[in-house]
Amino acid sequence: MSELKTRENDASVETFIQSVEDELRRADCRTLVSMLERVTGKTPRMWGKNMVGFGSYHYVYKSGREGDWFVIGFSPRKQDLTVYIMPGFDDYAAQLGKLGKHRTGKSCLYLKKLQDIDLRVLEDIARSSVDKMHARYRCD
Repeated sequence: MSELKTRENDASVETFIQSVEDELRRADCRTLVSMLERVTGKTPRMWGKNMVGFGSYHYVYKSGREGDWFVIGFSPRKQDLTVYIMPGFDDYAAQLGKLGKHRTGKSCLYLKKLQDIDLRVLEDIARSSVDKMHARYRCD
């Protein structure tokens, strides 16, 4: 079984955000840090080289594979600002309809810029997601 390469580490979140080239994307990252700290009550931590996560949980799949991951997080990718909503989006149709410009993947919410969306709706989705993760897992 291969080992998960992306792990929580001691790299500086602020240094990482400072390294984001686009000024607007840097500002969006700072907004997300503030929001997700408020939602989780956790300090942001780097996961791998380019993901910022809040809190953590341990998972075990039916296959026996297991690992640790953040409860909620984001990454300022070149194409999109990606917010990781770990429970997925099955229960968020109403909120997503009010969010603004976005795309979704299995657990990824893709945003071009935060000014394209309603931040209150994003915070509601984030808060609900964190609550669901705490109900399903023992989270740190």
